[in-house]
Amino acid sequence: MKRITVIGMLALFLGFSSLPAQDNYKIDRAHSTIGFKVSHMVVSKVRGKFNEFDATFKYHPTDISQWHVEAVIKTASIDTDNKKRDDHLRSPDFFDAARYPEIRFVSKRFEKTEDGYVVIGDLTMRGVTREIRMPFELNGPITDPWGNQRIGVEGKTKVDRFDYNIRWSKTMDNGGLVVGRTVTIEINAEFIKAAQ
Repeated sequence: MKRITVIGMLALFLGFSSLPAQDNYKIDRAHSTIGFKVSHMVVSKVRGKFNEFDATFKYHPTDISQWHVEAVIKTASIDTDNKKRDDHLRSPDFFDAARYPEIRFVSKRFEKTEDGYVVIGDLTMRGVTREIRMPFELNGPITDPWGNQRIGVEGKTKVDRFDYNIRWSKTMDNGGLVVGRTVTIEINAEFIKAAQ
C-alpha cells in the first residue's frame, strides 16, 4: 500500500512538472509605442506619446488566469512634437511631472472575448488610481530569426482625464473645451521572452 502511494505521488509530481510554465516577457522599447490622442478645440486631434517606459508580461500559453502585466511610464517623457506644449503638459496644470514622475498600470485579471482579450487593471496618474478596461489583440508567441520568442499586443481604451485631476482647459464660445476631456490611449507593444 505504501509503495502504491509513493508511486502515485511520484506520477502526480511528474504530471504537474510537465505542464506548461509561466513565461516572463519584457517590453522591447525599440519596437513599442505608448501613445494617446485628445480633442483640440473640438475640430481636430492632438497626438502624442511617451518616450520612456518599461513593462513586463507574465504569460502562460493555456491559462490566462496566470497572465500579469505591470507598466511604468516616465511622465516627463511626454512628447507631442511641440516643446512649448510638452512643457505645459509637464506642468502642474496637467501631469505635474515634478511631483508625480511616473504613471503606473498593474493588471488585475484578463478576460477572453470573441475577437481578442480584455485586461482589467489599475491605472495610476497624478496620485489617483482608477480601474480601467482595455480591449487588445495578442499576436504570437513567435520565434524571431535570432531564436528569441516574441509577443505583440495592440490595445486601445479611453479615460476621462478629469478622473485623475487633470482638469486644465478653457471653454470656447460654443461651450466646447480647448483640450478635450476624453483621452484615447493606444498601445502597440512588442514583448521579448526573458532569459531563463
